[in-house]
Amino acid sequence: MAAVADKSGEAVVAAAANNNSTLVVETAKSESKEFNVQKLVDMFTKLNPSAKEFFPSSYQTNNNNNFNQVPVNKQSVGNENYSNRKRINNYNQGRRRLNGRAFRAQRDDSIRRTVYVSDIDHTITEERLAVLFSICGQVVDCRVCGDPNSVLRFAFVEFTDEEGARAALNLGGTMLGFYPVRVLPSKTAILPVNPTFLPRSEDEREMCTRTVYCTNIDKKVSHAEVKNFFESACGEVTRLRLLGDHVHSARIAFVEFAIAESAIIALNCSGMVLGTQPIRVSPSKTPVRPRVTRPTLQ
Repeated sequence: MAAVADKSGEAVVAAAANNNSTLVVETAKSESKEFNVQKLVDMFTKLNPSAKEFFPSSYQTNNNNNFNQVPVNKQSVGNENYSNRKRINNYNQGRRRLNGRAFRAQRDDSIRRTVYVSDIDHTITEERLAVLFSICGQVVDCRVCGDPNSVLRFAFVEFTDEEGARAALNLGGTMLGFYPVRVLPSKTAILPVNPTFLPRSEDEREMCTRTVYCTNIDKKVSHAEVKNFFESACGEVTRLRLLGDHVHSARIAFVEFAIAESAIIALNCSGMVLGTQPIRVSPSKTPVRPRVTRPTLQ
């Protein structure tokens, strides 16, 4: 027997078991009532067992309006390999989480090895900027960016180690072109070039030495005008890829020359006006591959 009394002492509830069939409640007035468990059972049996609120939507009914007692997983109906696929998907999700953590760690490491350079003269090429910072350590990548309508640009320079990036901070104030550059720790990493675009053979690496990357090209300038511009100033152009879209205000081009000396001369064309805008020229990291002709369907 167990007894519970409230703080006011007005009521005491006592429960007594007699063959597990009776329940006794005592009040302060010594009034007692007995509830037979069988009566409770009779009450529940009178309820409608087919009432909708007693069954979740995952249970199915058959044609006789009888409810199946086993919930049906709709995703597994007609698919015996569902459980196996679920295990595989869980494995892939775990692997993606690991890959995500590895990617973030790699990105953070790249940021610590990168510096942000601003106030760069528009005549300065990526190659010249990389030569300046190579005195601090080995340069992995150098990416010059900026507003096409501004005479000043900015760049990101990535080193092989953090020591090179820390040493590069001392180059702030160095005169490069007509302006002193500012060097600060970078808050972002350099977006890597798509590996499928990088040279795949010695022949393609040789092609890169003869190719330049040209940006800020006036949209009104045609393919022939770009080719004539570089041929008149630098030498014979063997392949030209002019790219653009409706989103950006300017176009870009990859220009491949017959000899590497012409590509070196083309780097001096940065700042020259083609159409109505000054272009920017830098060494290309990717070769200009010939377009693949797809067979036409007849």
